[in-house]
Amino acid sequence: MMGGRREGPLMRNASQSAVKSRILMAIATGISLGCVLAFLYPHGFFSSSAPTFHSRRTQVPSTKCESSEKLNELKTEYAAASIRNAELRQQVKKLTEKLRLSEQEKDHAQKQVEALGEQHKAGSFGTVKGLITNPTVIPDESVNPRLAKFLENVAVQRELIVALANWNVKDSLEIWFTSIERVGIHNYLVVALDDKIAEFCESNDVPVYKRDPDEGIDSIGRAGTNHAVSGLKFRILREFLQLGYNVLLSDVDIVYLQNPFNYLYRDSDVESMTDGHNNMTAYGFDDVFDEPTMGWARYAHTIRLWVYNSGFFYIRPTIPSIELLDRVASRLAREPKSWDQAVFNEELFFPSHPGFEGLHAARRTMDFYLFMNSKVLFKTVRKDARLSKFKPVIIHVNYHPNKLERMKAIVEYYVNGNQDALKAFPDGSDW
Repeated sequence: MMGGRREGPLMRNASQSAVKSRILMAIATGISLGCVLAFLYPHGFFSSSAPTFHSRRTQVPSTKCESSEKLNELKTEYAAASIRNAELRQQVKKLTEKLRLSEQEKDHAQKQVEALGEQHKAGSFGTVKGLITNPTVIPDESVNPRLAKFLENVAVQRELIVALANWNVKDSLEIWFTSIERVGIHNYLVVALDDKIAEFCESNDVPVYKRDPDEGIDSIGRAGTNHAVSGLKFRILREFLQLGYNVLLSDVDIVYLQNPFNYLYRDSDVESMTDGHNNMTAYGFDDVFDEPTMGWARYAHTIRLWVYNSGFFYIRPTIPSIELLDRVASRLAREPKSWDQAVFNEELFFPSHPGFEGLHAARRTMDFYLFMNSKVLFKTVRKDARLSKFKPVIIHVNYHPNKLERMKAIVEYYVNGNQDALKAFPDGSDW
């Protein structure tokens, strides 16, 4: 039997002392390491937000202060980053919207090309001719079923003359519709802006349409000035076009001497009479502007054209035509002191440029001797032996304030044959 080696008391004491020393060293090392880690990781190893709880005896006051400052710095940086991130998100949103609109416009342009027909190669020199006649919209009777039903009994081949009137123009209106009936036109309509004019038309068997109540329109229709009433037509005409009808818009200070439907081209979105009084002013000319201080380049060439008259124009039910009405009506609502004829021409003629998208509408100027304004009549035609024998289609008394007297004189001259009926009037107005 083998016996184990036995240690003496001295050896056992030395061994126990060494173990205790190691334990004390390990404890000291652990405490030191813990302090360092507490300083470096105040919120713990595994959490970036949850605070770590330690005994107050193991922390130094300076460490707590420094950790708090660092935390505040991180919060400030985070807040700044959040603001910047929000700004970037907003920029991305705007750029995405611009891209979407750009793609939409590109797609719209392509669809317009496809709607006009197949794409073709250009022909030989002198054989190429662009299209100016836009397709009409699909009629939508849901916009005003009552008006749609009414127009079925008035329009001829989806065309009609339309005038707006209130009681203030009753006498001119009577000459207007009498002249229309005289030349055999039956597809015309008066949009009554008050009850008295509606009753007057009904008593004279004149086709009349009274709109559904709309205080925004009715208040102007009852008591508005001539310009204010004239501006209403751009809002009212929209329904006619949405219903698919071609409208010859007419002011009531017009005398009809022939049927205008026999003289229309119908190839443009808008076909309008002009305020011009000769070939240059009616159809356009090169107007040279002289600026002597420019020396060699003193002469600048400009294109001038007298405006279209917004009191007599033929408008087809196309997208550009409806857009024109919307543009004019919107501007008149925003700019109540604006003149409707000026706005009508600006929207129709101004080209696209930075900050403005022009209207892509086809236009035609009517023959100013057939569709005559009163300046042409009183300043030129009545004094010319040859021209005075020519019968216009219509005469619009737009240049003179004494409209009723001149309208009666026009009827006397062209209908009743009184050769002296126009002589007493001055070329212009008395003021």
